[in-house]
Amino acid sequence: MTEPTPLIATPEHTVEGFVREYLRELNFAQGTILERASVNDHYLALARTVRHYLMARWITTTTEHYRRQPKAVAYLSAEYLLGRQLDNALVAADLEDIAAEALASLGIDLADLREAEVEPGLGNGGLGRLAACFIDSLATMSVPAIGYGIRYEYGIFRQTFVDGRQVEKPDEWLVGGAPWEFAHPEHEVTVGFGGHTERYVDGEGDDAVERTRWVPGWKVLGVPYNYMVPGYRNGRVNTLRLWSSRATHAFDLKIFNHGDYAEAVRSRTFAENISKVLYPEDSTPQGKELRLQQQYFFVACSLRDFINQLLPEDFDLHDLPERICFQLNDTHPVIAVPELMRILVDEEGFDWDEAWEVTRRCFAYTCHTLLPEALEVWPVDVLGRLLPRHLEIIYRINDEFLARVREHSGDDELLVRRMSIIAEHPARSVRMAHLATVAATKVNGVAELHSQLLRDKVLADFARFWPEKFTNVTNGVTPRRFVRLANPGLSGLITEAIGEGWVTDLDRLRDLEPLADDAEFRRRFREVKDANKHRLVDLLARRDGIEIDPGTMLDVMVKRLHEYKRQTLKILHVITLYDRIVSGEVAVEDLVPRTVVFGAKAAPGYVMAKEIIALINHVGAVVGAHPEVSKVLRVAFPANYNVTVAETLVPAADLSEQISLAGKEASGTGNMKFALNGALTIGTDDGANVEIRQLVGDDHFFLFGLTEPEAAAMQEAGYRPSSYYEKNRSLRRALDLVAHGEFSGGNRSTFEPVVSNLLGEDRFMVLADFQSYLDAQERVEAAYRDPDAWSRSAVLNVARSGFFSSDRSMRDYMDRIWHAEVLPPL
Repeated sequence: MTEPTPLIATPEHTVEGFVREYLRELNFAQGTILERASVNDHYLALARTVRHYLMARWITTTTEHYRRQPKAVAYLSAEYLLGRQLDNALVAADLEDIAAEALASLGIDLADLREAEVEPGLGNGGLGRLAACFIDSLATMSVPAIGYGIRYEYGIFRQTFVDGRQVEKPDEWLVGGAPWEFAHPEHEVTVGFGGHTERYVDGEGDDAVERTRWVPGWKVLGVPYNYMVPGYRNGRVNTLRLWSSRATHAFDLKIFNHGDYAEAVRSRTFAENISKVLYPEDSTPQGKELRLQQQYFFVACSLRDFINQLLPEDFDLHDLPERICFQLNDTHPVIAVPELMRILVDEEGFDWDEAWEVTRRCFAYTCHTLLPEALEVWPVDVLGRLLPRHLEIIYRINDEFLARVREHSGDDELLVRRMSIIAEHPARSVRMAHLATVAATKVNGVAELHSQLLRDKVLADFARFWPEKFTNVTNGVTPRRFVRLANPGLSGLITEAIGEGWVTDLDRLRDLEPLADDAEFRRRFREVKDANKHRLVDLLARRDGIEIDPGTMLDVMVKRLHEYKRQTLKILHVITLYDRIVSGEVAVEDLVPRTVVFGAKAAPGYVMAKEIIALINHVGAVVGAHPEVSKVLRVAFPANYNVTVAETLVPAADLSEQISLAGKEASGTGNMKFALNGALTIGTDDGANVEIRQLVGDDHFFLFGLTEPEAAAMQEAGYRPSSYYEKNRSLRRALDLVAHGEFSGGNRSTFEPVVSNLLGEDRFMVLADFQSYLDAQERVEAAYRDPDAWSRSAVLNVARSGFFSSDRSMRDYMDRIWHAEVLPPL
């Protein structure tokens, strides 16, 4: 294959060439000299230097996409947790060694500049990390794709602890500069809100057609910021486009000159609020409206951008399904469905039926939850006030859909009500998951069990009506960031054993299986794990002032703080160990020393989750202060867990806690990262745990707890959590310690809400699974006492987890849903 001529000159791929580019950036972009430059100056110069090496590929890629017009993917996601960009760009451009040597020749340590980078916190958790993995894989697989989202000025809050309780601080990730983004105000998009609709006649005589136009009450501008998404050494660089909101008239000089300075910039403040904060707290009506504004803002910008910027001027939009699939990442972007209908019908002159035919072939929907409350519902008064034309379109979509339902089901009005996009109770509202399911060409879950439960329970009526619509694509994670970058010791060991191809073909990890029985390989594997633990020790000491013992079992539970994920179950286990030591029931020498590490943020308005965080921190303080208990048990809860911390913590972990109530976790991706990095899983048969256990084998997975059918049957029969408290001595003692103030300075009221919730409702059945969990932890301790056998299981976890590559997920999406074109490497 003949390599295409770059459209711009690429810097020389040598140490000398890198030094020249770096000094040019330092001098002429940062306006300083080597001797006077700050660490941030050096970081910004380095980032811009590295991006120079990717830009020719990026421009060539985007130009080819425009010229060839291949079937592509547009990934619509409200979240992208990208992590730091520098290392990923260095690896993609094959510059790691050159950059390190070039900087060293100038007396600069690359590691110091890595630390200067602030990761953009443009996501809340797994949804955003998954989106980042997916766009990485699409670029690496040479799939023409673009990610669309929001450039939040303040990302997910920076978590701090005050007296053990979570306090939220602004995440000012843009303060030091954002060298990886490219602003394009010339491609701004105007987005309307509010106002009214009106009917008018288009044409004359027999050609006259009655149409509708939307007259917005106010407008904002969406300014695109582009980020490069480099493939792994394949010459391809795709684009992530994030939208920032601006006022159409940012400043009123006349009002300013009359002295009303606040009013002069009011429109600017109002407009910029839309992209100000990731997921504004929505317990107020204003917060709810702002969330809907965010969702419509970014999809309206994205659809218009794709049509105006990425399609030829003479493109026939009847052919849009042959050019693009818009993937709806959960319900946040679903308002894109009526927006495309509005564009086609109101602006492009399509009749309704042909517009619907185009629209329903352009969208696919990924559902990421099994919790009914997580399926977004918008009150019609809110939606109608902000987007009156869209509500009209939704009503018509619903009317025509329900006519089809009645045609197939006869007089089953209960079925019609259940399937309606419009819910009537408790208040009239739009069910966004129903709208997505009606409009999408495919609906997928994100693990085998999750997809089955979607078909059987969450969207059962729709699955019976359209069985061909439903499919599964099990999630995956990118091996570039979460093994190749995060775990260089293990990556080097794997490459030495089986070659480099595994980085883009993770199925090749199977070649490691025979080495699980090689004593020397197991020894070296343990050395890597030990080195990773020491890296974590250094990070936590430097970042948080937390001291942990690298010689202990590292028992890790990191994920968003939510009751269904059951951090409460983990801390009850810690309390039980504490109680057994303090009471003399067990001697410290009879226990495996362990350090329990939590990492989690609670949504600012989620009161119970924040109470659980406080309980964990207070238990940790008491455990750490006890002279006997602290010899064998410690609890660490570093604040502000993020992708950067994960890249050090995950490779160090021995035990991965995946303990949600069966039937509540859609998939999980943390479980995959831990398995790929050699941690063993203790978990329920929930989400992707099911597939992990099936692949790694029962002997290398610590299974416990109720199955989904058992949990459902128990809840149906009338679950009484207090009965477990009454009959289980260990559980009773643990809860009594909390209730009697052992971890709150004797204050019995401090954690009363947590105890009352567990004894009274315990919606996620922590108490029912408590004893099974303790029994599984006994098996963990027994297994960990044999380091060689544990290492063998850990190696097999790595070897058998290649299925969980996001590259494989993308192949499944391509085969089952998107059918996009794969281009040759450049």
